[in-house]
Amino acid sequence: MRARWGKRLRGRRTPASLRTAAMKFGKVELKAALTLLGTLAHHEGKTLEIAVYGGSALMLLFDWRQATRDVDAVFEADKANIRRLASVVADRLGLPADWLNDGVKGFLSHGDRTALDLYATFPSEGEPGLRVLVASPDYLFAMKCLAMRIGAVEGNSDVEDIRALAAELGIHTALEALAVVAKFYPRARISPKTQFGLEEMFGLDEGEQP
Repeated sequence: MRARWGKRLRGRRTPASLRTAAMKFGKVELKAALTLLGTLAHHEGKTLEIAVYGGSALMLLFDWRQATRDVDAVFEADKANIRRLASVVADRLGLPADWLNDGVKGFLSHGDRTALDLYATFPSEGEPGLRVLVASPDYLFAMKCLAMRIGAVEGNSDVEDIRALAAELGIHTALEALAVVAKFYPRARISPKTQFGLEEMFGLDEGEQP
């Protein structure tokens, strides 16, 4: 058996070998991790800041995203302390060592800072330790489109997220979808894979060409 979310067997720490990529966060577990990270920072007299993207941002913003494997985040300031305290959180809650990772940096838009909103301060506004920003829904849509994985449309988690975000944003055609992507990324970054994938998902209005 493997201990989950801080409940360890016989008080032991969860071995790193058991913290697998198969573990998933629900919203409750994600907020628990962020709360602990913020609490640790507050106890050290620090207020850290991270911007959250991907499945974690979707889960925080919408009820239809139920789980995510890790937290895609960017933290430009105080990186050393964030990584140090994130490691403590991983140890205490039995999370993968890379539960908080910045692999999403390659998909950031030039207008990134203008498309972020404050989600919450952890553990609380009265005891600030961690400010969590989340990407706006249209920015998340654009990022998901840009990062769309090659493969079948059906059963693709990226595609499921894109369709759900499209419903939230009122996007019905590929041209509308591409227009949102173009708000955040130059045309040179929008690959044929992204264009063709959106056309397959949404189709084109009669007579339209992207």
